[in-house]
Formats: sequence, C-alpha cells, structure tokens
Amino acid sequence: MSVPVRISAPSGAAPGPAVFGPTPAELLDFVRRTVTDGALIASLPLDPEGRTWIRLDGPAGSEAWLIGWPPGTGTGWHDHGGSHGAFATASGALKEDSLAARLPTEGWKTLELAEGVDRERRLAAGEGRAFGRHHVHEVRNESGSEHAVSVHAYYPPLPLMRRYSRTGAVLRLEQVERPEEWQ
Repeated sequence: MSVPVRISAPSGAAPGPAVFGPTPAELLDFVRRTVTDGALIASLPLDPEGRTWIRLDGPAGSEAWLIGWPPGTGTGWHDHGGSHGAFATASGALKEDSLAARLPTEGWKTLELAEGVDRERRLAAGEGRAFGRHHVHEVRNESGSEHAVSVHAYYPPLPLMRRYSRTGAVLRLEQVERPEEWQ
C-alpha cells in the first residue's frame, strides 16, 4: 500500500502549495524499473500505423502508460496540464524536443519564443528523463523502420493536456484535451 508523501519547501524557501505523491525523481525511478520488465513490454500490441498504449498502475496514485510508437510517429507539442512526470524508452529510440522556458498556463493563444529556449534530447533503450509541471515538449520516433516502446508516469494524474502548433519561433495553443478523450 502506498502512502502519500508530503514534501515541504526547503528551509528559507518561499512557501508554496504542499505536494503529495511521488516526486519527478521517484517517477523516473519507476519508469526506469518498468522498462526492464520484458513480459510487460512484450504484452503491448504494436500497430504499424498508430501509437498504442496500455494504462499501468503508477506509484502512490500516479498515472502511468506503456506506449508503442510506430516508425515516424510523434506526439506534437504539448504539456501535461500542471502534472510533473518522467518517461523512459524500453526499446528503439525516441527524440524529445522541449522548451527551456516556463510558459504561462492561462490567458494566451500565441507566444513568440525567445532564441535559445529549444532543447533536444535522444533517449535510447534504457534511458529516461524526469520533468517538472511546466514542461512543454514533443516526442517522436524518428526511425524509418523500428517501433519504439516507452513508459510514462505523471503526478497528479493528468487533468488535461494542452496541444500546441509551432511555426518557427511562434507557439500557438490549438486544443485542450481532457482525460476522457484519450482513455
């Protein structure tokens, strides 16, 4: 049985809302351990045309997903509605493009991004990364022939996802999705 953990601000830090549940580091540990479960990874049906997924039980009330990525597929730019999380690659390789900038969550439709905010990361099998609650990124399987499989975990469970389009330095909010649209 998992018990929520209360995490307080460090001594001398400005007080903020208390956080219950797993930290990004704990989610990263979970996804890294999960990608080594060969039977679980093999249980995911792979589709040559579109991504497939299975919902998993994440630690301490988190939401987790096992996701299959056919060659050439990706997520498009999105955020996780204020949840923090982690993901790791079980097989194949994934590329993540992200923004090293905290975007406002409300009150805008179009933003011009400053130079130098783009980050790129490649995650081969067994590699993972954690991210904070303001993370905006896109993830892709750039292989022309191999599926990739990954495990993702979020806390709190995703309340929504904002989807964005990007043209050059311009990021545009396109859609807000609720959990019932992807579950």
